[in-house]
Amino acid sequence: MSDILPNDILVDIAGNGVATVTMNRGEVHNAFNEQVIAGLTDAFRQVGENPDVRVVLLRGVGKSFSAGADLGWMKKMAGYSYEENVTDAMGLATMLRTLDECPKPTIAVVQGPAFGGGVGLVSACDIAVGVETATFALSEVRLGIIPAAISPYVIGAIGERACRRYFLTGERFSAAEAQRIGLLHEVVASDALEEAVARVVKGLTDSAPTAVTAAKELIRAVARRPLTDAVVRDTAERIARQRASAEGKEGVGAFLDKRNPSWRS
Repeated sequence: MSDILPNDILVDIAGNGVATVTMNRGEVHNAFNEQVIAGLTDAFRQVGENPDVRVVLLRGVGKSFSAGADLGWMKKMAGYSYEENVTDAMGLATMLRTLDECPKPTIAVVQGPAFGGGVGLVSACDIAVGVETATFALSEVRLGIIPAAISPYVIGAIGERACRRYFLTGERFSAAEAQRIGLLHEVVASDALEEAVARVVKGLTDSAPTAVTAAKELIRAVARRPLTDAVVRDTAERIARQRASAEGKEGVGAFLDKRNPSWRS
């Protein structure tokens, strides 16, 4: 992999437009500290702004996807003032927002357990595929804290009802339960993970790139908003812009001509 950031975070951009962001701290279960959070923020910005990138994969090395907060980082936070804690928490919040708002489709490749902030990362990705042996927990309350920075993304992924259980109990749950409540889209055997990810990647790269970005923006514009005249008008304007774009014309033309569109060939 191309190491364009500190060794804790690796970024590789393949010739097919698939960028892989890897948390490379397997010895501590890919736990976060300030440096890891800053590195992930930079990585998500870089791949999001790169015109050659079509899809972003988020991975962790070793046995775990991510264990959340690093123990050393937590010890430092224990001595912070309120103001220092706000500044520190804003780093995590900014990183998650950068991932959530990445204009390229993002896939969490969950090869092992994800706890706390690791669940936040999975939730902030557009698509999540995990192995059947993965386990999950939002265990912050057991440490006397709350999953605040990750909450917009986790609530968006699994809904208020599931959060009322798992935010409050801090209990672990299985990959099957994660799929049932919406955290994972697909659960597979460990030896089938790469095949499943490749299938999702193909579905994304078979789609028109600017249309995929526009579809992501559409979800943010419409989700959890009342169906007002302004929202209806906004959706009409969005489809009109896409239909009138060069990519929209190429896609419809290719369909009518029974040929592959330019981005697929």
